Amino acid sequence: MDNYPDKIGNDTQLDELLSRPGPEVIEMFSRLDGDIIFLGVAGKIGPSLAHMAKRACDEAGIKKRIIGVSNFENKEQQKKIGRYGIDTIHGDLLNTKFTSTLPAVKNVFYLAGMKFGSVDNLSLTWAINTYLPAIVADHFRQSRIVAFSTGCVYPLVPVASGGSVETDAPLAIGEYAQSCLGRERMFEFGSIRNKTEVALIRLNYSVETRYGVLVDIALKVKNNEPVDLTMGHFNVIWQGDMNDFVLRSLEHAKNPAEILNVTGPEILSVREVALEFGRLFGVTPTFENSEAPTALLNDASRAFRLFGKPRTPVSQVIRWIAQWINDERELLGKPTHFEVRDGKY
Repeated sequence: MDNYPDKIGNDTQLDELLSRPGPEVIEMFSRLDGDIIFLGVAGKIGPSLAHMAKRACDEAGIKKRIIGVSNFENKEQQKKIGRYGIDTIHGDLLNTKFTSTLPAVKNVFYLAGMKFGSVDNLSLTWAINTYLPAIVADHFRQSRIVAFSTGCVYPLVPVASGGSVETDAPLAIGEYAQSCLGRERMFEFGSIRNKTEVALIRLNYSVETRYGVLVDIALKVKNNEPVDLTMGHFNVIWQGDMNDFVLRSLEHAKNPAEILNVTGPEILSVREVALEFGRLFGVTPTFENSEAPTALLNDASRAFRLFGKPRTPVSQVIRWIAQWINDERELLGKPTHFEVRDGKY
């Protein structure tokens, strides 16, 4: 892993790492036709994903309009994304009058979605995760679309299986996962009906130093709270590597829609990761319950054949997170609820 620091010292350094384009991304953008729009740009992933696209264009020496759309929480959030050189548009994507005014550019990345608190507001969950994709698929019917989905549409599988693959039948547990499967079906319908090229990204899970499964485990260990072992295994991928894969997925969008699992190559043990954080924090983790024989796991072998393996090892990410937490740097405060097994997020 060349030119990566032993420690991430601040948000600026983190932003640079998450948005650093690899040579393959730069090369792709050097020959990509059309402008780019990111729908739902202000979430956890959108800013660094759009910034990586802008940096790739700059390093390739080409000019494209890159647009970020969101119902931004505040003006500063919108200004920060604008400072990357991204044209921002403020509006509610669920408002069809607004969505119909968006420029129908050639390349679309769909990031909008609802997970946290979904069980408490199921109608809004379905509206954002299923109704909105139908609106987007129709408006951008002549574009190429890369849409984020989730590994939650798969069932829990035996850990020894290596994880679900794209040809496995989905079995969405709970209304959040069902609404996400609905999202996929709306994009698939649009792909078939309008001959739109679509790639559906089943992500499971993206991590960085401010949030993610690894941060959830680290905080339990640091705060001397018991770590639940029931969901005893999981996959992760560093968000910078995920951004690389997702941007390059644009060239693999197809009609009918293509499905791609995106995650890291390892099946990680919650127990072993907690013990490593305990070593780094100088504490002894405590545990509750025992590992179930099944877990929510993705096999991303197909993505690795297309894009190569992720460049950033999980061992490095664990060290970065431990240092970040020890330095009391800002966290996003959005637990993943990865330990949930009944689909109620």
